Amino acid sequence: MSKSSMLSFTLSMPNVGSWNGKWSGEKYLYAIVKNMGTSKKAEELTKDLVGGYYYSFGDGWCARVSVEKITPSEARVIRRKSSGFCGYEWMVKSIIRNKKIIVEIRK
Repeated sequence: MSKSSMLSFTLSMPNVGSWNGKWSGEKYLYAIVKNMGTSKKAEELTKDLVGGYYYSFGDGWCARVSVEKITPSEARVIRRKSSGFCGYEWMVKSIIRNKKIIVEIRK
């Protein structure tokens, strides 16, 4: 049986446009775990997605999503400690679909 390819997506805000230069969520873990599957295609996609992705909001704020391959035991810990993804789940979907963070407008 093939092992499942698992990825963690972790959100941070390396550039902030707030009055005090801080992000109120910086002390929390914002992460999503995705099981990419067991196929050869899933394994290749997993390898392709590992890295860092940036998105500028154009107002001084910039988000970073770090993608790492993880084990099932690491996935359990991340899921337990995560505070969600601050409403930016669309960034994870974009990375998986486009290998970059872009805003997709659906009609």
